[in-house]
Amino acid sequence: MKLRLIAAVCLTLLAMKSFSEDKKFYIFICFGQSNMEGNARVQAQDTIGVDSRFQVLQAVDCAGRGRTKDNWYTAIPPLVRCGTGLTPADYFGRTLLANLPGKIKIGIINVSVAGAKIEVFETNSYQSYLATAPVWMKNIVAEYGGNPYERLLALAKLAQKSGVIKGVLLQQGESNTNDTLWTQKVKGVYDNLMKDLKLKPKKVPLLAGEVVNADQNGVCASMNKIIATLPQTIPNSYVISSAGCPCSADHLHFTAEGYRLLGRRYGETMLSLLGYKVSEINKPELSSVNTITR
Repeated sequence: MKLRLIAAVCLTLLAMKSFSEDKKFYIFICFGQSNMEGNARVQAQDTIGVDSRFQVLQAVDCAGRGRTKDNWYTAIPPLVRCGTGLTPADYFGRTLLANLPGKIKIGIINVSVAGAKIEVFETNSYQSYLATAPVWMKNIVAEYGGNPYERLLALAKLAQKSGVIKGVLLQQGESNTNDTLWTQKVKGVYDNLMKDLKLKPKKVPLLAGEVVNADQNGVCASMNKIIATLPQTIPNSYVISSAGCPCSADHLHFTAEGYRLLGRRYGETMLSLLGYKVSEINKPELSSVNTITR
């Protein structure tokens, strides 16, 4: 009788799991610093015609925008906190939808902290790092409950109840410029995510974007040499080029156009990893239609 009860409970749990998880809802974890938050002002073209199949899991409460944390919304920017701007994740998601079958949905999770080193996501060092951080950075972290990694993890676990995590996007490095241990630190965060979310690294690629390129006189462009070595430390990782992506006057942040271009490149890489061959890359802001093969 006891064995029958246990079997019944297991079957019920499996049924609930299969019912709640939509295998056609692709979830992507995004994190980083200001260029993943989005530093450029959102423009009209970025808010018009956003497909409802593109969703964001709200990271913080934004009463002024009618959004409550831990709920899904159509991914109209901002996708991070209430006052952040356009991010690579915006046009990453749009590029995927423009090239994937209509039955697929895309979900974004984004927890990013402007100005922060990768250490802010390290479970064993974030507290000591934040102890000497400026007040404005501490205020950002406070919106995430004081622990950015734990907030990212909580959102990811919640998202797993709705869909399947297909990849991780990282846009970070300016504050770690010339840090030769950066790749190991990123690996530590990535490995923690894989372990804590019970994911297999071979099935969940990490896409890491370059900082503002030397061709745009990027003030942290030397960091791209270190970012380029990430696949040597994390086999299933891919570097997204920032070459030709316009930047703002500070040569540290991308312009809206730069974020759109960088986001499309993230999307193109992910499409390839998902097994799709794009015959003509779509530019989402032009609302053109693409042909894909698989």
